[in-house]
Amino acid sequence: MFKDAVDKKEYVSFITEYKTVMYRIAYGYLCDENKSLDAVDEAVYLGYKHLRELKEKRYLKTWLTRILINECYRILRKEKQETLVEVMPEAVYLDSELNLPVKIAVQKLEENLRKVIVLRYFGGYTISETAEILEIPEGTVSSRARKALGILKLEFNE
Repeated sequence: MFKDAVDKKEYVSFITEYKTVMYRIAYGYLCDENKSLDAVDEAVYLGYKHLRELKEKRYLKTWLTRILINECYRILRKEKQETLVEVMPEAVYLDSELNLPVKIAVQKLEENLRKVIVLRYFGGYTISETAEILEIPEGTVSSRARKALGILKLEFNE
């Protein structure tokens, strides 16, 4: 085990504080309460299972967020494979959570813009943390955030 590794007690304490943020991030990707809870649960489990692989405590938040995002993508891929032709597109919008104008507008954004908005405003990450999680330059995060916010502003001014 690494000398600066996170022990189990620290991990549980961190999860207790961070689970609400994790849920908001998952919901930003999945737009479904149950799937978001499942993604958080699985990410917490995978984080715990692979805790020995984390080399430094200071990266715990970023590391766990990446695990969560990967889990959200896994759920989305699985959902895409299971989508039946008989399901009408209008049925997607029957979920009362999705009727919120902001959430609908965010889901309409291009994926690369949506990722930045979800992490910055749903997850509360700084520009540098978002850049680290998405593995892109900070300038790219800033420009994508500005572009996305501009699109959202236009959406609500119509």
